[in-house]
Amino acid sequence: MTAVLTKPRPIRLKGRSYLALTLTPELPLEDWLIRLDELAALSAGFFLRRPVVLDIEGLELDRAELRDLVGKLSGRGVRIMGIEGARASMLGSDLPPAMSGGRSTADVEPPAAEAVPEPVPDAVAAESVVRSDPTPGKPTPSIIVTQPVRSGQSLFFPEGDVTIVGSVASGAEIVAGGSIHVYGTLRGRALAGTMGNASARIFCSRLEAELLAIDGFYKTAEDMEPELRGKAVQIWLEGETFKVGSIA
Repeated sequence: MTAVLTKPRPIRLKGRSYLALTLTPELPLEDWLIRLDELAALSAGFFLRRPVVLDIEGLELDRAELRDLVGKLSGRGVRIMGIEGARASMLGSDLPPAMSGGRSTADVEPPAAEAVPEPVPDAVAAESVVRSDPTPGKPTPSIIVTQPVRSGQSLFFPEGDVTIVGSVASGAEIVAGGSIHVYGTLRGRALAGTMGNASARIFCSRLEAELLAIDGFYKTAEDMEPELRGKAVQIWLEGETFKVGSIA
């Protein structure tokens, strides 16, 4: 009698890369958490369903303080997938794992032209296009939204630029990995360069925004110069300072 042995199928291991937001706390932590709360209040759901890495490189924290910080972030709906810059002795089963070797977003190859954005509530119509990048051979994906973005809607496109042919209502949110172009009134929130692109800009035909952000730096309506309201402008960063210029 011959025995037939059936070998189980081998386990397949695959590599896969994901874009993650990185939070870099500053001391004192309580002040930094207050600023985080202010941003979250103006941009509800900003951290929802997004992987977040906590970078504590250079911070003098002990294990108890780190555990307390992760707990406070979790209580705010910010789920930490990994911790960067922590000593091995600080981490354990009760904390997210250590992470290292992360690359800046600028080094990540853009997705193919057929990439599409996440579904947008209330079916905001969007057309995927590819724009030429200043670097030869590296196309930058973008989307064009051909109708106004209504209050309560959120459009998230981390791969590149977003163009709105219409207005963005109060309470709406546009989040882009690249620049944001609004051919109408911008009344909601516009967050450009969210994946580490400090050269991203925000353009709009009429500025009435609740919040503007580029590469993690933000400016609220209360912080904006009154003479800019209602004007056609472009906004960009120089270092950590917002600059505004007319496009009329």
